[in-house]
Amino acid sequence: MPELRRDPTTDKWVIIATERAARPSDFKQEEEMLGAPDKCPFCEGNENKTPPEITSIRKEGTLPNSPGWEIRVIPNKFPALTIEGEANRHGKGVYDEMNGIGAHEIIIESPLHNASLETLPLEHVQKILWTFKERLLDLRKDPRLKYILIFKNKGRRAGASLEHTHSQLIATPILPDLVKNELNIASRYYEFKDRCLYCDIISQEKEENKRVILDNEKFIAITPFASIVPFEVMVLPKTHLSDYSQIKLSELNDLAEIIQGTLKLLNKVVPNVSYNFYIHTSSLDDLSVPFYHWHIEILPRLTHTAGFEWGSGLYINPLPPETAAIFLSEAKKED
Repeated sequence: MPELRRDPTTDKWVIIATERAARPSDFKQEEEMLGAPDKCPFCEGNENKTPPEITSIRKEGTLPNSPGWEIRVIPNKFPALTIEGEANRHGKGVYDEMNGIGAHEIIIESPLHNASLETLPLEHVQKILWTFKERLLDLRKDPRLKYILIFKNKGRRAGASLEHTHSQLIATPILPDLVKNELNIASRYYEFKDRCLYCDIISQEKEENKRVILDNEKFIAITPFASIVPFEVMVLPKTHLSDYSQIKLSELNDLAEIIQGTLKLLNKVVPNVSYNFYIHTSSLDDLSVPFYHWHIEILPRLTHTAGFEWGSGLYINPLPPETAAIFLSEAKKED
């Protein structure tokens, strides 16, 4: 029988359509054909095809905007928001508007065109995660900014226009509604129970062990109780921390291991899977709070959002997260 499940972190309901129960083979993905290396602006040697770099990790003795880099951060050539100007928020009757200030950056994760988070050396994935931290620390110095979202679109179905492995960062002068909602719900939970909601989720998931995918000393990966899409995964630090930029160098190996391991399992179960990946962290106005817990969400793009979802705000997931966890755990045994 179908179930309605509520996500305690967002207060949103999800329909788990058990009678539509799907298997991984039902989610066949197309091969990605998004560009050729010789024309790709993100490949090493094509640095002149991008805006000048903001920062990079590169070999000693090499110059900015030249070959020799491992990770390169550049402004987006077609930014959603721009760094110049002031917000100048004002009203027009019942409507509010403001200038589109902020930041929009591309983190090119490797000079190699065919690399991916799944195939890169673990040490390189650590450097990518450290670059995320450094960009957060740099941009939060700007008092005009309220939030910074780091995200990744992998594959055409997830919105990627280039196949070369990269992530993006958008900093906004407002707090996005989805994050604001998470913060408010977590705050109410803390006021009522004097405990962090996410810490409680980790404790319960470890105890029930129905939806745990990967688990190491510092981090845990789960299929959320009210997953909105098949094979959705949430990665959380086991130690309470609201601000991603406070992650320690000593923790990066465990995080890289969990992220790469999860993506490898997803690709085993659904080859060439497209996905979105994002980091939810605390507001720039209040970085260290006892009630919020930074986390990473991975959303495979295996179903389509249609009229019911747009009209109701309810998602229909044909694969229970417990079943998804079984498929992913069986993929571990193949190693």
